[in-house]
Amino acid sequence: MLSTATLYALCGAAMIGIGVYGFIVRAHLLRRVLAFNVIGSGVFLFLGALGYRAPQAGADPVPHALIITGIVVALSLTALAVALVLKHAEEAGRAVLPEEDREET
Repeated sequence: MLSTATLYALCGAAMIGIGVYGFIVRAHLLRRVLAFNVIGSGVFLFLGALGYRAPQAGADPVPHALIITGIVVALSLTALAVALVLKHAEEAGRAVLPEEDREET
């Protein structure tokens, strides 16, 4: 039977893999921002699993502090990325980068 920490680590690794796949496959910028957030959530879950110790020892507070800080940074960077995507979509008329337009046609 898998321990809780191992299950969290495997789910975090799966989320990282799904996010990388979505980032590579999708051309739409907003979907790439979402895929990048999935990668970040997987990293947070994996880091939380690394902070797990034996139940009598308690949890390590350093990874949890890093996760909370990372969530705040990820939220602000997501807001910035969405604002940049909207600005690019206004100016270009599309939310896809020009290099990807040439590859699709």
